[in-house]
Amino acid sequence: MGTHPLLLLFCLFPLLLPAHGAPGGCPRRALAPLPCAPCCAASPPGSVPSGREPPVGPGLTAARPVGPGLEERFFQQVRDHFSFETCSNGTFPQRYLVSVKFWNKGFGPVFLYTGNEGDIWTFAQNSDFIFELAEEQEALVIFAEHRYYGKSLPFGHESIQLKRTGLLTVEQALADYAVLITELKQQYGAADCPVIAFGGSYGGMLSAYMRMKYPNIVAGALAASAPLLSVAGLGDPTQFFRDVTADFQKSGPDCVTAVRKAFHQIKNLCLSGAYDEISSKMATCNKISNKEDVYQLFGFARNAFTMMAMMDYPYKTDFMGHLPANPVKVSTRTQVRISLSEGRDIHLNDLSAGLHSMGRNQVHITGIIPSLALGPSFTFQTAKLWDFSQDCKMPFTEAMREQYCQSKWSVKPRAQWLQTNFWGGDLKSASNIIFSNGDLDPWAGGGVSRLTLIYQAQTAAFPGDALPTLGHNPADPPSVIEARKLEASIISDWVKSARMKRGWEKRSGASASG
Repeated sequence: MGTHPLLLLFCLFPLLLPAHGAPGGCPRRALAPLPCAPCCAASPPGSVPSGREPPVGPGLTAARPVGPGLEERFFQQVRDHFSFETCSNGTFPQRYLVSVKFWNKGFGPVFLYTGNEGDIWTFAQNSDFIFELAEEQEALVIFAEHRYYGKSLPFGHESIQLKRTGLLTVEQALADYAVLITELKQQYGAADCPVIAFGGSYGGMLSAYMRMKYPNIVAGALAASAPLLSVAGLGDPTQFFRDVTADFQKSGPDCVTAVRKAFHQIKNLCLSGAYDEISSKMATCNKISNKEDVYQLFGFARNAFTMMAMMDYPYKTDFMGHLPANPVKVSTRTQVRISLSEGRDIHLNDLSAGLHSMGRNQVHITGIIPSLALGPSFTFQTAKLWDFSQDCKMPFTEAMREQYCQSKWSVKPRAQWLQTNFWGGDLKSASNIIFSNGDLDPWAGGGVSRLTLIYQAQTAAFPGDALPTLGHNPADPPSVIEARKLEASIISDWVKSARMKRGWEKRSGASASG
């Protein structure tokens, strides 16, 4: 199987493993919402799909092929917003997508999607709710790409070199968005138009941070499935996988026990050096030959479960590969069916068959959407800012994690920095932010909920909508429909309030000058 440089994400305590974990152990926490690359698919970091948008598979029901009227453009962005020494006045082309299709020019609001860790077309393709809301509220729509991802590379192909990664920070990304949206408002004649930020998962964190750090620019934010608390080191570090496990337990009571048994068998085979048998039973693309390969296998299998839990929608989706409706239920039923048909307990062979039965395209994620192979950029980013890493070879202890990040990227994680710089769980001063979490979303436990939120000035948290950037679907449950209606109403109120405030400020300024 070999050590794959793109197999980086979701390096947590192995899903559904026994309490003692995998050989050598893996860390317990993660951030990224996207799955890591499996064994057969490869795409270089910073790569993008051919053409202007990711490929769309048949039977797509969760997203339009392309957002209405979107055009791809570039903005000359400052490389370093906070120092005049590192890059002088150097700039780089930051990619953004813009649609004026529904905009009431000069009056309608500006909807800004704060791009997260991937190609911006991928997120635009799966953001129908934003376009539905833009049509309703006559908004200008802008999708901004995150630096170091897609085509927004500050140093071109050298961007992922260690000496060039120092500018990959949340602070720089937020400043990019602030500068970009301020300039574009001038270019489009939208200086008086309120800006609402949107984002999901890491992008949802960024949308909330934009409202916190730049309230003079952003009038409100919708932060979906945004694990602000868990990435700041708050709460239960095992929460994510505990909730993933609970999702599968609900759909198939025997599933958890069966998967734990399969992982235990893999561990025993690894300890005995039976790598050929592991390769055979798990049908790996390349031969497993050492313990590091087994770590990769654990990560791949674990990511399949986490991806199904995160994408457990009542309809088919293509966002992270071709997934059927209710993938958790489908996978647990598949395992049980295999077991019953062969008259034996589910074990290692059944784990392999169950995963493969979900579809080859589902497990070979980067073969479908190359931009989801996040590569070294996101590993560096997580090692630098958060007190955990995504690399599946990472050990348990904080000291060992620090040693790894130091040797790999020459940085030491700043465990308390997010609490200091982005407020942590102390949100009593926050305003105009919607924290939306799905009832089955494993990220919900690491985000802001009704129980943790201190109410202040229309900052709201409610369940029922796992990723509100996805648009309307006939299979949406009532809770999702109601959540989107509430979100639309709150955002409309923010826009009206911002317009009134802007009008009052202009009148006051005119009176003062007179």
